Amino acid sequence: MGLGPRSPHKVGRRFPAGGKRGRGAKGSGRPLPGSKRQPWPPPDRRSEPPPDSHPHLSPEALGYFRRALSALKEAPETGEERDLMVHNIMKEVETQALALSTNRTGSEMLQELLGFSPLKPLCRVWAALRSNLRTVACHRCGVHVLQSALLQLPRLLGSAAEEEEEQEGEDGKDGPTETLEELVLGLAAEVCDDFLFYCGDTHGSFVVRTLLQVLGGTILESERARPRGFQSSEAQKAPAQECKPADFEVPETFLNRLQDLTSSFLKDIAVFITDKISSFCLQVALQVLHHKLPEFCAYLCNAVIGYLSTRSSSVDGSPLLLFLRDQTSSRLLEQVLLVLEPPRLQSLFEEHLQGQLQTLAAHPIANFPLQRLLDAVTTPELLSPVFEELSPVLEAVLAQGHPGVVIALVGACRRVGACQAKVLQLLLEAFHCAEPSSRQVACVPLFATLMAYEVYYGLMEEEGAVPAEHQVEMAAARALGDVTVLGSLLLQHLLHFSTPGLVLRSLGALTGPQLLVLAQSPAGSHVLDAILTSPSVTRKQRRRVLQNLKGQYVALACSRHGSRVLDAIWSGAALGARKEIAAELGEQNQQLIRDPFGHHVARNVALTTFLKRREAWEQQQGAVAKRRRALNSILED
Repeated sequence: MGLGPRSPHKVGRRFPAGGKRGRGAKGSGRPLPGSKRQPWPPPDRRSEPPPDSHPHLSPEALGYFRRALSALKEAPETGEERDLMVHNIMKEVETQALALSTNRTGSEMLQELLGFSPLKPLCRVWAALRSNLRTVACHRCGVHVLQSALLQLPRLLGSAAEEEEEQEGEDGKDGPTETLEELVLGLAAEVCDDFLFYCGDTHGSFVVRTLLQVLGGTILESERARPRGFQSSEAQKAPAQECKPADFEVPETFLNRLQDLTSSFLKDIAVFITDKISSFCLQVALQVLHHKLPEFCAYLCNAVIGYLSTRSSSVDGSPLLLFLRDQTSSRLLEQVLLVLEPPRLQSLFEEHLQGQLQTLAAHPIANFPLQRLLDAVTTPELLSPVFEELSPVLEAVLAQGHPGVVIALVGACRRVGACQAKVLQLLLEAFHCAEPSSRQVACVPLFATLMAYEVYYGLMEEEGAVPAEHQVEMAAARALGDVTVLGSLLLQHLLHFSTPGLVLRSLGALTGPQLLVLAQSPAGSHVLDAILTSPSVTRKQRRRVLQNLKGQYVALACSRHGSRVLDAIWSGAALGARKEIAAELGEQNQQLIRDPFGHHVARNVALTTFLKRREAWEQQQGAVAKRRRALNSILED
């Protein structure tokens, strides 16, 4: 990709976008799920009984539950009528719990019904399934019902909810029912008794993973990102970025049982490291323990590292390097790296990884654990040797199709606050825009698209030729290329550096249409977010970049992602800037009103008021600005 002595790579090389880390993703180095994997569990312990052993759910019953669920959704959110309806429906569910759980349509409806259920009806349904726990837990539909039941605990485990339900059932009509705590502990005890089976089963492992989260009082982001069953209107409106790990109070007995399950991992550590399905359970356990029982998390990490370190030696260093290149164990090691405490991470690097980072960066699988190592760097003591080792090969790593390693290294420099000027210079050299210096103003399009200068501008430069000066007219005439996700992340990191001046100058050199393309891009729009939120970007620098969007506000407002960017710009704009934006939008008021995204912007800007009652609009916006200044002063204090 390079030019003569500057680079060993061929002229004009396009940086590959990087292999996707996923299920058989092209370039990931990981085969499709199920290939070359030993069957688990063994043939004599099938994960799912024959279909005939499941009770049959009649079409009439299925129709009843469908109508009941529909009526429940349309009923008022509170009131005696609704409570009675829920009680009656859950009584019917209790009698056909197993049939519903093992029916595809029935299980989906049952998951939603559990979201409506008060405490005691849910406990009775759970108790009805208990005698068939293995059947349900290892069934492709039943497993989701158990997961949904477990995920109701944050809602129902509070003392207030339990007292309310105790009053409801004082007459004893429904007979004695085990408490929710007893049911969860019973499920945990049964899973613990046959731990290897449940963890190794394709469907049962999902129950184990959810159970670990519930016992630890922590619902991980990955679980909250794909909610099942009923959600309240507030939950449906919550933006995706608010789905962080959710902690809730659990009894001490739950944490004790979590420790018991942790011990079960240690008994068969080799299986949990090498078996693909079982390994997922250990990865979730590490995340939960890291949140709630960090000392047990450290103990489990040491057990994993200790076991791997005693295996057969690698020809080029620590035995750990062999497992970093393995499809299954590398994923577990990624999680280990993310939860290790800084001192232990430092010692792990020095004992096993130092001197091997360039080899790992070039490997199709091992580059992913390396990215997690970089994500976990929080101290200058660790960043310094890591940076020194990787800095000579950034261009080679990009050319090999592993840009994630470079982005993770830049992220570490941002987080630690060190080596920032050095890594920026190395990036300029890797993208062939360091020399001559006139090329530096073109760095943003190159970083965003992950293309070297010659490729982006279609230049044919011979090996060893002197690089041509940057042509401003040529750059202005070229439409902005497709912004990649990793390119966007790279720019976001650079904009949060302590001195982002070079990147801001490059952004300021973009034409209005080019900046519009960036703002309308799903990935590129987040670069504009970084400009608006980075504490390193001054108000003057921000204004200089955003002024190029003048004349593009209507197109921005009528775009899915651009409208979000315009809303963010509007939120931070002074009264004078708001007048300019509103005046430009007002010229195309009818177009905005008809557009599915534009009409939201028009409402946010109060465009009708602006056009018809300008004085009232200015008073309204002045009051908003005054409140914002008062809030900012409070936050600064």
